[in-house]
Amino acid sequence: MLWFKKTFIEQVTIKAIAANNKSKKTIVFPEVDKTIIRACSIILKKGIATPIIIGNKDDIRAILNSEGIKNITEQNIIDPLDETRKAELELFTKEFREMRIHDGKAITLEESGKLMRQSHFYAGMLVHKGTVDGMISGINSSTKPYLPAFQIIKTKENVKRASGLMIMEKGQKVYFFADIALTIDPTSEELASIALTSAETVINFGIKPKIAMLSFSTRGSAKHELVDTVQNATKIIKQKNPELSVDGEIQVDAAIVPDVYKKKCPDSMLEGQANVLIFPDLNAGNIGYKLVQRMAGYNAIGPIMQGLNKPVNDLSRGASVKDVVELTAITVVQSLQ
Repeated sequence: MLWFKKTFIEQVTIKAIAANNKSKKTIVFPEVDKTIIRACSIILKKGIATPIIIGNKDDIRAILNSEGIKNITEQNIIDPLDETRKAELELFTKEFREMRIHDGKAITLEESGKLMRQSHFYAGMLVHKGTVDGMISGINSSTKPYLPAFQIIKTKENVKRASGLMIMEKGQKVYFFADIALTIDPTSEELASIALTSAETVINFGIKPKIAMLSFSTRGSAKHELVDTVQNATKIIKQKNPELSVDGEIQVDAAIVPDVYKKKCPDSMLEGQANVLIFPDLNAGNIGYKLVQRMAGYNAIGPIMQGLNKPVNDLSRGASVKDVVELTAITVVQSLQ
């Protein structure tokens, strides 16, 4: 747990605005949706980034007119099927086909073209080419960003497994939960990769990570192969980055409650003050963050997709305007790395 004079997301937003003022940051949104368009208007007003909305221009204009939004103009809209985009679409089609062939997933030029006509694949290519700084989608289930993220943007060379991190914030308290989105049943190696990538994400936000490798056991209090997986993951992390503050396997109360840590593991370097919670599987992670969100009233920001070459982030289908604005600030800050 960390304490700030300003909330975490307020600090991130200030940093994003400063970055955008210094060098214009552009974030692409491949969904024509009222929530997205309302958020894009606020993003522009606050100076967080320049939003680009991808989709049919008439559909976008209809929402702008119905909402009375004036600050989103033609410069903020791209229709991949517009005649003025024909050359770019053809280029993207050829490049994407070459990518898939290189990855051993040969497709025809026609198949590649069909995918490139889809807004989220087109947006992925804009990110890949550096035309924009990041991408956010997922408010409509059909446009989840996973395929363009993994097929176009791809994971960093040293990352074994991409993962999803959720920022959990309440007032001036903040925790980072992972993996809550992608890896269903991680091996020890994958769990270690998730933790190492999460540490990198947190460090890039200017925070020192204190990582708890969560389990139903603390320091061998239970014997089971699930406990072994977490224990082995912790060993891998310590081997790969001995400087990190990490402990595991550890129960969540011992990880975040100082009085409990003193009883269960008084020699823990976390001292009951873990801020990065690595869950043993996707069941635990997804259930855990939603319980904290719904029952404890924490603001859940994300999921942030970690380990990719460039920022591509996901939205919950129930995301609010506020959620989209906050995730945009996060994405801008990610693009600085």
